[in-house]
Amino acid sequence: MSPTDQTLHPHRWSMLPVILAAMFMAIFDSYVVNVATPSFEHDLGAGQVALELIVAGYAFTYAAGMVSGGRLGDIFGHRRLFLLGMLAFAVTSLLCGVSQEPWQLVVSRLLQGLAAALMVPQVLALIHANFRGAEFPRAMSWFGVTTGSSAVLGQVLGGVLLKADVFGLGWRVIFLVNVPVGVIACLAGLRLLPENRSPRRTRLDPVGVIGITGALALALLPVILGRDEGWPIWGWILLLASVPVMVLALLFERNLTRRGGDPLLDVRLFHNRAFSNGLIVNSAFMSAFASFSFVLTLFMQDGLGQSPLSAGLTFAPLGVVFAITAIGSRKLAMRLGLRVIVLGGVVAAVGLAVLLGELHWLDGDINAGWLVLPMAVVGLGYGLIIPSLIGAVLRGVAPTQAGAVAGLFTTAQQFATSIGVALLGELFFAVLGPVLTGDYIGGAEAVAAVCLALVVIGAALTAAMAAQQNRAARPKAEEPALAG
Repeated sequence: MSPTDQTLHPHRWSMLPVILAAMFMAIFDSYVVNVATPSFEHDLGAGQVALELIVAGYAFTYAAGMVSGGRLGDIFGHRRLFLLGMLAFAVTSLLCGVSQEPWQLVVSRLLQGLAAALMVPQVLALIHANFRGAEFPRAMSWFGVTTGSSAVLGQVLGGVLLKADVFGLGWRVIFLVNVPVGVIACLAGLRLLPENRSPRRTRLDPVGVIGITGALALALLPVILGRDEGWPIWGWILLLASVPVMVLALLFERNLTRRGGDPLLDVRLFHNRAFSNGLIVNSAFMSAFASFSFVLTLFMQDGLGQSPLSAGLTFAPLGVVFAITAIGSRKLAMRLGLRVIVLGGVVAAVGLAVLLGELHWLDGDINAGWLVLPMAVVGLGYGLIIPSLIGAVLRGVAPTQAGAVAGLFTTAQQFATSIGVALLGELFFAVLGPVLTGDYIGGAEAVAAVCLALVVIGAALTAAMAAQQNRAARPKAEEPALAG
């Protein structure tokens, strides 16, 4: 056994399911609310703005706190922050489950997102610190499988839990189930997690936290609230203000880096084209998937009259196909590299195109049975895409930057989810009209068309990245022949 192996945590494979449980819970709770949105309408009287804040607000605070959560883990220890975040997630889930008014659920969801932002960055940090060599891609493969399957299972299990109506709790059970799971994960973490802390002494960057998070909040708030408020002047002012605030924040971060400080966001990372393009690809694919899931469950329940269970089970083929593909795609990804993401994008685009055609041509004759095949094809495509996305972002980045890049990757993923749900949710509700009794098929068709465009853009950008890598590698491969 090498010295490097001797320093690795002996219970790392037992630790892995515990920390991946945090990843599963965070993403599961991002998607499980989709299938419960009609219940929030009926039981709590939640309006359109509250519904979007319940879904997108969680993703926003989750993303906004992600990089700060990672920095706090470097300062105080990843084990400590993981346990604190898991405990906070259980408590905020309890607050969600006992909410009596829409605003209480919105506030609890915002706090739940912040709790997720404390525990999730520690997952990647603990994997990075405790797995080496061939074990690292295996562990990251399970990370990718967990990321995607939790999103799909949020739809399926959400419907099952609502139908079961455990103890007569109705929609509340989708949040309350996190409480015992969180307690068990904390107890297991106390026994299995090692104490990992960054060897470099780092400091929090409060100006960066306030500036970058504030700029994104200024941009997102009018997007979520604008249409319901009649696009008031204050919304446009906030939207315009987000640009200079972000510019000033990035300038501060750049100057802090030059002075040898510890910026929240190292802007030098964006000089790496593979990193920058990878973030764009990640955002395109994830915003499409999140908004597709959000709108389709509303369409199935409110438009087609399905029960939450029936709507959730309609997502089941997507989940099964995704899980099988994601688990089996690791070897294919090793052979194809970035091209596996291109292949997944093409497959997902075919599924969305079929769905779009069904919505357009079948119109009022469409039912849930018609949705199963295109959704399964979308699941097949995303089973190839999601486990490989982080590899595309990390490709070409120095090992010393891997932790920061992974944190930014997750942040970008969650902001893409938040903005995708907000913008395409607005599009869907705009087609329906103010009384939500309008053209559900037309709204779903419009959103499916935009999702198709986003997936095509993601696949095209990935293909360009793969071609660039091939051109960069070709002279080295041909050098011996030229020398001869």
